[in-house]
Amino acid sequence: MSKDLSGRGEFQPTIPQASAPKHRSIAFVELMTTAALALSTAVAVTAVSIGIARADVAGAVVKGDGTAFAVALLIGLLLSGMGGLTALMAADQPPRD
Repeated sequence: MSKDLSGRGEFQPTIPQASAPKHRSIAFVELMTTAALALSTAVAVTAVSIGIARADVAGAVVKGDGTAFAVALLIGLLLSGMGGLTALMAADQPPRD
């Protein structure tokens, strides 16, 4: 009364169904990347604008507390200086081919 187990328990490799490759043009990928960057920038600008509105730096300066304005001015000048330095350094570099 033995059972025939010859067909059971074997590893049957499955043959993957080949699908047609979908090639997207580079222009389409660049367009999607640009759109995502623009959307991300819009969200960041909105968040910063809301933060500035809630901080009420101008109101604090009018009331006589200039600390918040001084810090904001220092950070702005620091970022402007870094941007200017980067522009000067980039102008000295020879163009790449």
